[in-house]
Amino acid sequence: MTPAARIAAAIDVLGSLETHRRPAADALKDWGLTHRFAGSKDRAALAALVFDALRTRASSSAAMQDDSARGMVIGMLRGRRGLDAAAIAALFTGEGHAPAVLTATEAGHLAAPLPDDLAPAIAGDYPAWLEAHMARAYGDNRASEGRALAERAPLDLRVNTLKAKRDRQLAALAHLGAHETPFSPWGLRIAIGEDGRGPALAAEPAFAKGLVEVQDEGSQLAALVTGAREGMQVLDYCAGGGGKTLALAGMMGNKGQIYATDSDGRRLMPIYQRLERAGARNVQVRAPKGGAAGLSDLAGHCDIVMVDAPCTGSGTWRRNPDAKWRMRPGALEQRQKDQNEALAATRGFVKPGGLLLYVTCSLFAEENEDRIAHFLQDAPDFAAESTEVMAARAEIPALAAHGSTLGPGLRLSPRATQTDGFYICGLRRAS
Repeated sequence: MTPAARIAAAIDVLGSLETHRRPAADALKDWGLTHRFAGSKDRAALAALVFDALRTRASSSAAMQDDSARGMVIGMLRGRRGLDAAAIAALFTGEGHAPAVLTATEAGHLAAPLPDDLAPAIAGDYPAWLEAHMARAYGDNRASEGRALAERAPLDLRVNTLKAKRDRQLAALAHLGAHETPFSPWGLRIAIGEDGRGPALAAEPAFAKGLVEVQDEGSQLAALVTGAREGMQVLDYCAGGGGKTLALAGMMGNKGQIYATDSDGRRLMPIYQRLERAGARNVQVRAPKGGAAGLSDLAGHCDIVMVDAPCTGSGTWRRNPDAKWRMRPGALEQRQKDQNEALAATRGFVKPGGLLLYVTCSLFAEENEDRIAHFLQDAPDFAAESTEVMAARAEIPALAAHGSTLGPGLRLSPRATQTDGFYICGLRRAS
């Protein structure tokens, strides 16, 4: 495919998203199935165009004064890709599979200087209806936080300490440009290329042998904040695919016991293969049966209960840029209900003196600090920990500088910590 044909295809895919309101990954997969002539490089280039346009949807559309898929792509080529008007016009020729020639209006907007007084939601490329939520969470920094969330995320890996040392895996993956992450003692980071393609990790011996796992550094830090160690009893209540479960197993050196469960058994399915590859032997997976996971024997028994609560996922917008445009106000309200229920359901599993760790990958105070305040009103036997205590337990003192200004807990974000957006709050039960 020519570069112009790829752009035309991106406009088509983006247009279908507006019509059918579905995840971009699904639309791209369907496009690939109906255009089998396209090679892997074509599909990767198309995906990069689509996701870059979604990352900068608000600012690109504003620059072109056109919120159509075509306007979004033209604005992205100028603002994100840095093409000048002549270079863009050379791609929009209407010849062959190229998109139609630029209109006089489009050419005029390309010739005009980019405005420098954009509203925060436009400058930060997030939905306007989220303005009040972003303003509350980040104040005057909301546009810059939004811009950081609109960048491509790197590939973060966690070295599996049950099998490997970080220095050796750093050397083994040097050909991919791997380097140490800023905070996590297990983390390696690999930059994504300009074409949006990451390395073929499945073909790397380090991954195939379970020496490294894909895990954002923010998620690694959430595990570290637990302070899990050998001999403990740990419940991972919303385990999903098992990323944090595996990290906890490494911290505990396969000694003690981890109970991994999730309300949706389908989300747990990847955990079995991952546990085997990682060599994690101290994990009991308790899949729900008939709507219950069978946890009654754990009442008052756990040193640590981790609740990686269901949330809007706004902290992962770098990886799922279409999700921010598909999000609706009702989803935020529903997630708050889910989070209250998860906290209420797990408090009884924490033994006296034990830790309940609440985690979300959300940006919004409504899902984070507000939920902690709500929980503490009904749980007088729990108290929120200071950021200094959490940072010390993780043995990463620098984390203390990232305490929330809206209540207890740590706040991570692409702008502040170069991670996905995370909220982490420790709740200690009285002895």
